[in-house]
Amino acid sequence: MATKQLKIQFCEFIPTEIEEGTLYISMEFATASHKCACGCGQEVVTPFTPTDWKLTYDGESVSLSPSIGNWSYQCRSHYFIKNSKIVWAGNMSQKAIDAGRFHDQLNKNRHYKQHDTSMEETQNKDGRQDKPNEKRAGIFKSIARFFGF
Repeated sequence: MATKQLKIQFCEFIPTEIEEGTLYISMEFATASHKCACGCGQEVVTPFTPTDWKLTYDGESVSLSPSIGNWSYQCRSHYFIKNSKIVWAGNMSQKAIDAGRFHDQLNKNRHYKQHDTSMEETQNKDGRQDKPNEKRAGIFKSIARFFGF
């Protein structure tokens, strides 16, 4: 049965068994997970990163953007989560899906390449080599590796 509204559950870890109709949100791991809104039972994972999903919480409800397109699942469902409700979106052609994936990959490459350059050494006034953003870049690299980039 298709889901119309999601119950919100903040948690440290996403449970092994997730219930239909519940959006589990782990701020610690910057991830949300739920069962596909079409009712097919597939688990949908939405990582929060600068190049993936954004979470908005207004104290009562949650919105995720951009839309969720389950193109790898047999159901190929496409929807938004707005104010904890499922808002169905139209079907997309394979050409449109491929273009979206290509655009997403370009954004990821651009974003993470930009952060990789912060690892470059800079020379200070004394002629010593500094790595001012090494720790920060290391965090971004770890996140990128975690999500398979």
